[in-house]
Amino acid sequence: MTMRIDVLCVGLACYDLVFDVSHHPDADEKMVATNMLACGGGPAANAAVTIAKLGAKAAFSGYLGNDLYGDKHQQEFLDCGVDTTLLVRGDSPTPLATVLVKPNGKRALINYKGQTRALPDTAVDYSGVSAKTVLLDGHEPSISKALLAHVRPQHIPSVLDAGSVHDGTVALMTQVEYLVCSEKFARQWAGDTATALSRLASVAPTVVITLGEHGLIWQRGQEHGALPAFAVQAIDTTGAGDAFHGAFAAAVALGMDWPDILRYASAAGSLCCTQTGARPGLPSLAAHRAFLASQNAAT
Repeated sequence: MTMRIDVLCVGLACYDLVFDVSHHPDADEKMVATNMLACGGGPAANAAVTIAKLGAKAAFSGYLGNDLYGDKHQQEFLDCGVDTTLLVRGDSPTPLATVLVKPNGKRALINYKGQTRALPDTAVDYSGVSAKTVLLDGHEPSISKALLAHVRPQHIPSVLDAGSVHDGTVALMTQVEYLVCSEKFARQWAGDTATALSRLASVAPTVVITLGEHGLIWQRGQEHGALPAFAVQAIDTTGAGDAFHGAFAAAVALGMDWPDILRYASAAGSLCCTQTGARPGLPSLAAHRAFLASQNAAT
């Protein structure tokens, strides 16, 4: 059976426990959170939900444990319209993330995976996948390579969400058409973003470096440019990058022009910052359209 979708997202699915705090605690400090939110998370997982909420057909491939958190997260996928046919369930625990969010939106994260390891390359059969774009976050490098081997002969574009430098992102960064990385990744790779942009452009056809409230910079071949961030009142930046990457992949799948791809993705990332928690902050199609319309009217 052929799976026909717009974007297949491959990578990490975890479960987030998000606490609102007045400040990030010091050593040996006890504190009380003013609010708490529990929801699914993970870069590729949030990207898949973003794509579905923006009206495109999304599927997720990765791992969730046979536990309460895995059950809850899979149900969230289904409720949002994300296809979970290529989801793998197992006895290792679902990865957890504790997120501490300050009033200015800045966050601190604690991740826990226990003995859960990345899936082997034979864990998922991609032979029936027909996608317009694939999005990878580097946390499942073996099945990502297997997917790329399947889609590359079909000339299906691929996007890498490179949040930080680790074995997975390093293994995949030269294998994709669109290397979309964070400022953290760029600084880890080259020390500064300008140097990173030129160096990364030598290994990937298109490079985007997101800079949070300072927007983004990009290079395609010899062309390069920048896009300022949309002005929003940031409440929580958790998931903004995931929303950006999901919307970016959706825009590529929709065949948008390059400037429109960047604005489409930037709008999703900006809107995510206006809500507490990554998953609740992922914008709906109506909210995203209204936001872009208001920004276009203002320019």
